[in-house]
Amino acid sequence: MQLSEARPASATSYAYKASLIGSAHRFELTDEGLSWQIAGRSGVWRYDEISAIRLSFRPVSMQQHRFRADLSHISGGRIAILSTSWQTAALMAPQDNGFRDFMLELHARMARAGSRAELTAGLGRKTYAVVLAFLAAMAVAMMGLLIRALIIGEFAGALFIIGFAALFAWQVGGFVRRNQPQCYSFDRVPKTLLP
Repeated sequence: MQLSEARPASATSYAYKASLIGSAHRFELTDEGLSWQIAGRSGVWRYDEISAIRLSFRPVSMQQHRFRADLSHISGGRIAILSTSWQTAALMAPQDNGFRDFMLELHARMARAGSRAELTAGLGRKTYAVVLAFLAAMAVAMMGLLIRALIIGEFAGALFIIGFAALFAWQVGGFVRRNQPQCYSFDRVPKTLLP
């Protein structure tokens, strides 16, 4: 079930539940700016007052296909917008179309307002470097285990290591590929970081 509601043509809205307990986080793109309601607080950020947007791919155990947008205001405020919504204790539902449409429209309205926001995607450069170093260390360790298993004739163990490495590469590879640090422009929003 998508929480987005029908609005007049001049407004686009999006809502999601960040946790099972509590009200939905609601956002609306109006002529005045980004209107938001989160946990009893609300406000309107003019489009030219949004100082930064960071898009990223953030899977979690309950939802492997989850995207996130972090918005920063010139006064220091921050808002996170997720592409999934809690439905029940065991179900986190994707809201792919609503999230994608909302993000594209937000970027378009910011561009029309003459925004000079910093637009980045993926992880920070230092975090990404740490992730790559960790993966390189894991690859060396797995290769060492594989060679050892082959030398001592443990072919079942070697097959297990190959299978585990393939599963790990499939799961982590998408995260690393999508979250490569980059800057983008309003007219070139990275499609890999939108559902």
